[in-house]
Amino acid sequence: MNGRVLDTNVLVLNRFYMPIRVVNVRRALTLLYRECAEVIDCDDGQYVSYDFGSWCELSQLASSDKQPGEEYLQAVGFEVKVPRIARLTRFDRMPAQTVRFNRRNLFARDEYRCQYCGKVEPMTKLSLDHVVPRSHGGATTWENIVCSCLRCNSRKGGRTPQQARMKLLTNPAKPRFNPLMTHSIDDPRYESWKTFLQTS
Repeated sequence: MNGRVLDTNVLVLNRFYMPIRVVNVRRALTLLYRECAEVIDCDDGQYVSYDFGSWCELSQLASSDKQPGEEYLQAVGFEVKVPRIARLTRFDRMPAQTVRFNRRNLFARDEYRCQYCGKVEPMTKLSLDHVVPRSHGGATTWENIVCSCLRCNSRKGGRTPQQARMKLLTNPAKPRFNPLMTHSIDDPRYESWKTFLQTS
């Protein structure tokens, strides 16, 4: 259970409360422990900040009366509530305007849906496919990579969609905003993000 929870998302804000990226819980807890960040949590409609020590204390008090949808990690002798927003205490640069090209962002852009058959799968059952294969001169770019299930990827092989008689559901394009932020916003666990993402 802890392993799955550690891979869920935390929205990271800069010092001025502007969203800059999404990290997993494992990374967020490291930032908190090293005093590089603080937790931002909503309490009765108000956003309150906590350092690592006070967040652990709050978690211990709250763990006896867990609310639906709250997730906790088991530490030695106590539980820690999973933070959903972390604010960097020393980073005041503006958020990057370019979206990083990586596997997580590509899967999120395509909503974990195979772009050939439309099936939604977990990341472990998906791969990334070059629309125009590298053997045909295809580049590794936002515009030439799509999310594909293992079955469709194997069926397509080293051919173009036309050669394999397979149709793309959408034309791949570079997203304007971080897909992890926009994809996660519909998940009830990330409800608290909406206040910060609406201003970005």
